Amino acid sequence: MKRVFFYLLSLIICLSASAEVKYVFYFIGDGMGSNQVLGAEMYRAALEGNPLGRVQTLMTTFPYSGSASSYSKSNGITDSAAAGTCLATGSKTKNGMLGMDQDSARLKTIAEELKEQGWGIGIMTTVAIDHATPAAFYAHVIKRNKYYEIGKQLTSSNFDFFGGAGFHHPQGKNDDKKENLYALAQKAGYTLAHGYEEARAESQEASVEKLIMVQKGDTGKVHGSNLSYAIDRKEGDLTLKQIVSVAIPFLQARHERFFMMVEGGMIDYACHGDDAATAFGETWDMNEALEVAYTFYLEHPDETLIVVTADHETGGLALGNSDYTLQLDLLKNQKCSAWILSDLFVNLFDSKKKPSWEEVKAIYTENLGFWESVEISAEEEAKLKTLYKDACARKSKDTKTMYKTINALGNAGIALLNRKAHIGWTTRAHSAHAVPIFAIGHGAENFSGWHDNSDIVPLMRKAIQ
Repeated sequence: MKRVFFYLLSLIICLSASAEVKYVFYFIGDGMGSNQVLGAEMYRAALEGNPLGRVQTLMTTFPYSGSASSYSKSNGITDSAAAGTCLATGSKTKNGMLGMDQDSARLKTIAEELKEQGWGIGIMTTVAIDHATPAAFYAHVIKRNKYYEIGKQLTSSNFDFFGGAGFHHPQGKNDDKKENLYALAQKAGYTLAHGYEEARAESQEASVEKLIMVQKGDTGKVHGSNLSYAIDRKEGDLTLKQIVSVAIPFLQARHERFFMMVEGGMIDYACHGDDAATAFGETWDMNEALEVAYTFYLEHPDETLIVVTADHETGGLALGNSDYTLQLDLLKNQKCSAWILSDLFVNLFDSKKKPSWEEVKAIYTENLGFWESVEISAEEEAKLKTLYKDACARKSKDTKTMYKTINALGNAGIALLNRKAHIGWTTRAHSAHAVPIFAIGHGAENFSGWHDNSDIVPLMRKAIQ
């Protein structure tokens, strides 16, 4: 009996050892620290009526997990370009540099390596496809803001699938002498598809060899181009889940093996605005895209590796700001992002020289639940009313975040709701907090424990070999 047991055990080990990775999913939550993940789980529970509970994300159920440091070659706190480069190549570089080391020498990315070996490659994100993290997998530039050059390198990458919010500046910066990047992409053999339905239809055409999937009507002319925040989403808006659901069958139909990098890019955007509810919603939104990949993994468990991590943490998010109370259930009263809330106040003051305080209060009540579901003290109301008077006098001091200037009234409302929920922020920039790693599939056990972000690509290479 023992002989049979050890024979079966040896057979299982041999079969496991001989298994070959054919599908790699690399999920990167831009700005996603451990508190963004835990906060998203607790926020989800609050939305479902359990203010002291937790609804697990799929990633935290994975059998292997760890953490990673994220400092760059030049700074204790990395930017997305240096972090993205490290996550794509395994090599650290200076802040601001993409696909190059500190001496400006070109670094080969894991996506480029696998493409040379015949793998299908997909790069997808909730932000612009030439933004720092997606660009880190195909572009090699000294400065991350060289969007037109990055876009040209995208069109010549020969990668199979791109999905996201289009190009930042497809015409350079409205330079008529430069050829439009969408036109260059089509010349390079890419089919352009707007929206989920069109992309799904095009992806099923055998004649379509390479695909770029963007949201409907996206021209990519505005810096900071992005899909809608989950909290602001309207029917018909493109989602990361939809992009992944199109990419998987597209790549599988054309390649025996494929590699996909999937970025939840707007977690970072929300955290730059110190907007907890929106950040938690974006973290959960990436989790829903991850569920599509996980369904595929269940069909190919011995041939698939899924790794989830982050390039850095943004905002210095703290779950707690005073005592032992955490009231994330108050965040369920927030109906829109800080961006949309800001626009509501801007539009109000643009349409009327001096709107009434009652009109301002109505925006707070409708979108943050103030005075109805969220108690506002006389002192808190007085502070908001002072900002209202400043706005009427056109003396508002708006807050400039990395991606959008937020109106003073909108910023104050989000900040007040966060404080009441006992959410704390240390910065509107990045932090040096360790980032989480979650893994499942062939070779996933290697990702357990404490790592540096430069370890992740070498561990992927080890699993693939």
